[in-house]
Amino acid sequence: MENEWYRICRKCLLRDLPEKEYFSNMYIYISNLPEEDRTSKEEYERRLSKCRECSHLLSGMCRICGCFVEMRASIAARHCPDNVPEW
Repeated sequence: MENEWYRICRKCLLRDLPEKEYFSNMYIYISNLPEEDRTSKEEYERRLSKCRECSHLLSGMCRICGCFVEMRASIAARHCPDNVPEW
């Protein structure tokens, strides 16, 4: 029961959830993105920190567009889908 709060955590990223091994394919995809298509590590972390603060984040997904925010944030050409984008 110690990790039960993860099941209802509204502000978690996928990498914070105990089910993260289910999403390993996404992390493999991100790591295999061509360098020119990928955000820098610093930009990726900045974007994710904005997502953590967002009321639209729910269990690693954006409730506006349905994307996995960790994947969207890793692609340089992508942006936040909010009406006033955070990144």
